[in-house]
Amino acid sequence: MLDRVGPSGPGEYLPVLWDVARDRAARVGYEPMPPRGVLLVPGALLQGVGLALDVVVHLRVAPAARRRRFPPEQAWELPAFDRYDDEVDPAALADAVVLADRPEHPALVLQGRFVS
Repeated sequence: MLDRVGPSGPGEYLPVLWDVARDRAARVGYEPMPPRGVLLVPGALLQGVGLALDVVVHLRVAPAARRRRFPPEQAWELPAFDRYDDEVDPAALADAVVLADRPEHPALVLQGRFVS
């Protein structure tokens, strides 16, 4: 998926992968990447699966803050985030970490390299 937008690909990307309303893969075509464009790939639990990303920013929310902010109907998802933190350690893999326990007062931690 990311190879198409990379240096050896045709310079195109899929603007959306999942159709939330229909709960299935989106049926859209590729779009051309603008010159010097930046593709943002948002999503939970994405680190550690081998995606070829140039820069990774991880939004870290501590387990206690996550439990306070998660809607009760989604509480069943919380163990997956705890396991992800323990097994993958996304903060250690990221180039930058945004401490987001309090979204109105985020803190930025720079760790790795940035590609210019």
